[in-house]
Amino acid sequence: MVIDDKVLEGIERFIELAPLHNPANLAGIKACMAILPGVPNIAVFDTAFHSTMPKRACLYAIPYELYERKKIRKYGFHGTSHRYVAHRTAELLGKDEKDLKIITCHLGNGASITAVDGGKSVETSMGFTPLEGVIMGTRCGDLDPSVVFYLMETERMSIRQVKDLLNKQSGLLGVSGVSNDLRSVKAEADEGNKRADLAIKMFTYRIKKFIGAYVAVLNGVDAIAFTAGVGENNPFIRKIICGNLKYLGVDIDDSINESSVKEKIISTQKSKVDVLVVPTNEELMIARDTYNIVK
Repeated sequence: MVIDDKVLEGIERFIELAPLHNPANLAGIKACMAILPGVPNIAVFDTAFHSTMPKRACLYAIPYELYERKKIRKYGFHGTSHRYVAHRTAELLGKDEKDLKIITCHLGNGASITAVDGGKSVETSMGFTPLEGVIMGTRCGDLDPSVVFYLMETERMSIRQVKDLLNKQSGLLGVSGVSNDLRSVKAEADEGNKRADLAIKMFTYRIKKFIGAYVAVLNGVDAIAFTAGVGENNPFIRKIICGNLKYLGVDIDDSINESSVKEKIISTQKSKVDVLVVPTNEELMIARDTYNIVK
């Protein structure tokens, strides 16, 4: 949408829900407005792609009036990436996106999984904030809410301290004690660091759980696509994840998986599910949306 005072106010109001992203984006918008007065600024929201989720998928089992009054629901993130990857996957397979059931795996320092049915998001792992879902670089992912109460009561932690712990000190970093960068964690695991090895096992295990759940949500799957920093560049992680999907008929070609080709189909001819590596291009999607809105 075109950015005006109302949109700016909205971005600022929801900083508490996206503390790592909204402040930086807000600063960029205001800088552009100051340097280029009169030139339209466009906001492309990552949550937009997930607005097609049905209520059964996006609502939480809390009093319904909290959804009506406070709009507490699953919003999902990385939508621009998931939208591009699903569309590009269909192109690479030479099929119509509307005829495909695709699971897109955006795996980076932030990570999310999305079930895409006929080109539309029907379920995604991130929720009310980007904290929900799979394990990430510094985010914990899914967690029993009672852990928060327990920490506040027994460790005398404040809300801000717990928020910082779960967003910035957890995930791969928290489990491994090494880094939020998977490359560093794997290097330590290869040297015999058991906590680093555990972090990798937890990371891939959670991703497999979501893929399995989304196969059920979609009532089958035609393609699984890996993208983002880890998804695009780490054949080791892709192999571990796909190794537990043999019940779906997934069969990976190891030589293609490990090749330096960036965009590729890594499943074999006999695989019943196509598995791809699709470098994301969120900038292209943003540029297209911006062009269409300004035009």
